[in-house]
Amino acid sequence: MVADYMNAELPVEQRVEDLLSRMTLKEKVGQLNQHMYGWDAYQREGQDIELTDKFKEQVAFGEGMGALYGLFRADPWSAVTHDNGIPTRLNGKVANAIQRYVREHTRLGIPVLLSEECPHGHQALDSTLLPVNLAVGSTWNPELAERAYSYVAAEIRGRGGHLGLVSALDILLEPRWGRAEECYGEDPFLAAQFAKAVVKGLQGNGDKELLSNNKVVAVLKHLCAQGAAQGGHNAGPANIGERELREIHLPAAYAGVAAGAKGLMAAYNEIDGVPCHANSKLLQNILREEWQFVGMVMADGCAVDRLIALTGNYEAAAALALKAGVDISLWDTAFTTLEKAVEQGLVEIETVDRSVRRVLKLKFELGLFDQPYVEESLSATVVGTEQAKAMNLQLARESAILLRNENQILPLSASPRRIAVIGPNADHVYNQLGDYTSIQLPGTCTTVLQGIRKMAPASSAVTYARGCGIRDMREDGFAEAVEAAAQSDVAVLVLGGSSARDFGDQFDQNGAIIMGADHAGEMDCGEGVDLADLRLGGVQEKLVEQIAATGTPIIAIVISGRPLALESIERHCAGLICAWYPGPEGGNALAEMLFGQVNPSGKLSVSMPRSSSQLPIYYNQKNQGRRRPYVDMSEQPLYPFGYGLSYTEFSYELESLSVEQIASLELEHGASIKLSVKVTNTGERLGAETVQLYIQASGSPITRRIRELKGFKKVELRPGEAKTIEFELGREEVAIWNQDMRFRVEPCELTVFVGGSSLAPEVCRVQISL
Repeated sequence: MVADYMNAELPVEQRVEDLLSRMTLKEKVGQLNQHMYGWDAYQREGQDIELTDKFKEQVAFGEGMGALYGLFRADPWSAVTHDNGIPTRLNGKVANAIQRYVREHTRLGIPVLLSEECPHGHQALDSTLLPVNLAVGSTWNPELAERAYSYVAAEIRGRGGHLGLVSALDILLEPRWGRAEECYGEDPFLAAQFAKAVVKGLQGNGDKELLSNNKVVAVLKHLCAQGAAQGGHNAGPANIGERELREIHLPAAYAGVAAGAKGLMAAYNEIDGVPCHANSKLLQNILREEWQFVGMVMADGCAVDRLIALTGNYEAAAALALKAGVDISLWDTAFTTLEKAVEQGLVEIETVDRSVRRVLKLKFELGLFDQPYVEESLSATVVGTEQAKAMNLQLARESAILLRNENQILPLSASPRRIAVIGPNADHVYNQLGDYTSIQLPGTCTTVLQGIRKMAPASSAVTYARGCGIRDMREDGFAEAVEAAAQSDVAVLVLGGSSARDFGDQFDQNGAIIMGADHAGEMDCGEGVDLADLRLGGVQEKLVEQIAATGTPIIAIVISGRPLALESIERHCAGLICAWYPGPEGGNALAEMLFGQVNPSGKLSVSMPRSSSQLPIYYNQKNQGRRRPYVDMSEQPLYPFGYGLSYTEFSYELESLSVEQIASLELEHGASIKLSVKVTNTGERLGAETVQLYIQASGSPITRRIRELKGFKKVELRPGEAKTIEFELGREEVAIWNQDMRFRVEPCELTVFVGGSSLAPEVCRVQISL
């Protein structure tokens, strides 16, 4: 007789309970462990790949395995390359070998979840790499991001993977933080829209889509407030209260959960003295009780072991995390001691069962008990498709932001005969790809230099000089660069930062780079790479000054993973473009922009500071009702949140407003404030504009923010064309966390601003009464 848990006709909950009732404590603990690195599970000799004894020992440890991390990961930390990694065409074969071994060598044959990193595309050989999140956020186009992540999901599932670990929740309040590139921006409303888009792209709509061969479970990270790390130090404390937590750091997670996300990853940091992995208020009260989240919470790498600072030993650390709401480990030792923790009375078996249910439920929802194997030919057809490449190019196009265009130097429609391309990021593939990037084959990425050479008119001569490095202090390349600029009609300087890892680097247990005194690399961004000074590194500023002295007009393209302080170079530049890390198609996209084939449409998803000394500089700080000037510099950012120029112009006009006064109770019960805004392309080029709506509230029972983004819409308009954009402000947009920490609509006066940046002009006022 077939056991109930193997009967596909029965409801998932019934199958879970039947399986749970059959499991020993050892088997249950096995399901809560994700202890080994996936690249240690196989060994390759030539074209032959075998499972290792280490993998078999891990299976034996728990009479099964909850999840296996990073089977297909390829990067300097894993030391996996095209020479020793699993070839893409063999991905399915190896994934099936994993499942087959577990099925045949354990009593219950519970399949394994294969979890894979996809911070900006799947971190595997031959995968489609996307621009980093900071760039994707600057597109202000969640629909495009959703399509992008549908390709990511298809690649992961086509290889045999099941979980996509994706950064989507961190809010960039502290740009000195090395993981700034993983944030969609500094605004909670903007980040929430992208969190929803990522969930829909990875998981689809509804549980049935997870049974297909092109969707995976979204594991959103990190919960939460890492972007407010004290001093910009990675995993540093977030010294914030509950109101800041709820207003700024939780909306993206809430949006992701509401969109159906089935996985969340806890964060390394602490909030008001409580580590997130031990924070039952966060992981139980808010996540489970308030939001009704029924999915799985994964630990971050080795994070549960860090709780030993509170508990003194592994068993107590594991018990603390499990009781707080962590369901499955990631590489830590602590969760391997859970059997002892139960025997010692540190945690109840019911708490273990609670987490095991969540892990098993995911496996059933993915259909793994009924079909644990992937079609072995699938990876060869879904990885790196031409459709994915075209989508990636569009992401790169829409993510670049034109910040300065003095005397309309751009686009280069006059076809300059001589173009000098200069700078450390002009012809360095990995400097435009970001941290946690898979190994790339030659010819799969286009640098800015290559893009310019491809796009420049045949009559133009393109010369190249590196000039200098990212952080090294040598000036021996200056003379060549200055000469190239002096002999040219225009100089394109490609500057910025780098998150490019090296195979000679040292790494922490969790994969973060170790930046010691002996680190000689150029990396100035990425996990573990925090900065105190946001100016351009090394001698880049000096290079700009010397190029400017030639009198040749400068167009600067800044490629980086965080907002940099560019005031010292801005005055020397007729054109200035912020490109973040634009990905493998970045060179093509930026060249198209330079020569006018593409009209810039990116908008800043984070404020650009003048200096590190201004921090914090995010736009939505608390409104003190007065200016807060410094004596020694402006208190305003160099470029504000939401800002970005175009090769055309747009005008705005309020067409209608549904109400000028409305009762708070009406809004609580479903009413809304509707307004229509007409946006017109008043220029001579086709262009896309992101129409942004902000509110400012006065008379509330708590202090409010200077401005708060509450709506946006990206529209493409032909010259002279106008479109009417409809906005709606309902309870979700207008309510606040009041003095009693309840989410309510409170009486106040709303001032509404609509335009092309956070400095948009006022369009109307609405009184919200009792």
